[in-house]
Amino acid sequence: MKKKGITVVVFFGFILLSSTVLISLPGILPSEDSSELTITGTPADNYNDDERAQFCGSSIAKSTEFIQEFSIPTFCTNPLAIVADYDGNVWFTETNTGNLGKFDPVTETFTEYENPTWPEGTRSMMWGIDYGPDGSVWFTDEAYDSVWKFSSLDETYMRLAYPNEGNSLPQRLQIDGSKIIINDFTGNKLTLLDPTQSKDDVNYISIPSPIDNSVTADFAIDENDNIWYTNWLYQQGGVLIKFNQSGYLDSVASTAEQFLPLLDFITIYELPRTLLTPNGTAISNDGTIWLADTTSSSFFNFDPITKEFTQYVTADPILETYGNQTGIVKSPISRPYWIDTDEQGRLVFNAQTANNISIMDPKLQSLVEYQIPSKNPNWGDCTSAAGIVMDNCGLAQSFDFAISGEKIWFTEWVENNIGVVDTSLSLPLEIQMETNSIALTPGESKEFKFIISPDTEKDLLDVSLILNTTHDFLTVSLDSDITEISQLNYDTPQSIHINISASEDAVSGIYKILLGAQLPDVAISKFITVTIE
Repeated sequence: MKKKGITVVVFFGFILLSSTVLISLPGILPSEDSSELTITGTPADNYNDDERAQFCGSSIAKSTEFIQEFSIPTFCTNPLAIVADYDGNVWFTETNTGNLGKFDPVTETFTEYENPTWPEGTRSMMWGIDYGPDGSVWFTDEAYDSVWKFSSLDETYMRLAYPNEGNSLPQRLQIDGSKIIINDFTGNKLTLLDPTQSKDDVNYISIPSPIDNSVTADFAIDENDNIWYTNWLYQQGGVLIKFNQSGYLDSVASTAEQFLPLLDFITIYELPRTLLTPNGTAISNDGTIWLADTTSSSFFNFDPITKEFTQYVTADPILETYGNQTGIVKSPISRPYWIDTDEQGRLVFNAQTANNISIMDPKLQSLVEYQIPSKNPNWGDCTSAAGIVMDNCGLAQSFDFAISGEKIWFTEWVENNIGVVDTSLSLPLEIQMETNSIALTPGESKEFKFIISPDTEKDLLDVSLILNTTHDFLTVSLDSDITEISQLNYDTPQSIHINISASEDAVSGIYKILLGAQLPDVAISKFITVTIE
């Protein structure tokens, strides 16, 4: 297998580092230099001594009221893609070992399956994973342009070569009936694979994307079997694509021609200018398309009927995630990454630089953001000029999650943990809106009220307000001298009076404002719809 060492560095630098406002980091994967290397007999040996704190983390499991973490027995595995099987077991890829891991939530035990064909001392970003009805686990491997199948019955691995056309990066993976769908992130295509094939006889159908030299990102499948995905150029915009896969495959079957004109089977919608890095894609129960933007604090929806996009915003990252000990961070952002839907029709996404697992309910227009307790200080501005490291500062780099009933499992790439959010637990407060929508004209301001009602028998400490908008011409200000709420009494709801204003240059349209309260372990908010006429 040919190792493409530069691919990981370029990809991560492209997505995370070149667009980050945090600090100048040495790269998301280590450089190959001559720094000291102490042999430990663990996967940490893939990193030099001065890189291990950054990439291996503490490997200490922590917890909050809503999240419980579990430390992977093998040190420095770099867990990435994660999925839950039909019995509730959790499977995850280990990018620093080439192995699969399994966690049994009942016994709270790990099993790690050694991959005997994996080249010793190498690593690969394994972004995609899914569990098949036959007990097989499929996952992608970008370093070796591969798709792997692991049989949970006989505990064996099989590698299938991925069609490499010069710059491939097989990323997300989903089993869809009798085929597997993979997006080729830098190879500019979607790939359809028959999972019943042997490693010696692999046939793929590759669907080229309509924009040359662009990124082909995450995908989702609607109730009519259409595949929705994005094609974009970094910070230059892109398109949302609907691919009629049934029509295409029927035509291929009837004509035996695998190079049919793509435009006959796709519909293209231009993305908003403010949507620059749509990594994650999901489809809610009503057919609405949702996109996560990794270069902002926003996520968007697209209505296939009206052909309109609507922008939503998250809460700001809390100080402990980015630190700002040197003052370099001017505008911290949350960076929503992947997005999916649960059985209740809610949206789930991981906000990478907010260190959150977030749940948005489209019907209630509510947002709950759970703070991941583990934080690696080497991924934030956590050290002052005097060399003092801020306590509980940094990021766990949670790059993937899996929904299993009311539990959301996630990986911590630089802390060597997996964690779980229990969404069935009661929240400590409730947000009640005076009304769900208001209308403004350019230059107009209106008073608005919402109520924060504690739902707990203890005082809530360290509470701050969330008053976030998506556009500079739309602002929210408190209608009082109070700028923060430091404490809420459990038997005393707090009424918050604000002013919502549209500037003279406000553009007509429908917008979302996020109002709520931030606590140390969770943020609870609701969206109000603002129509500028």
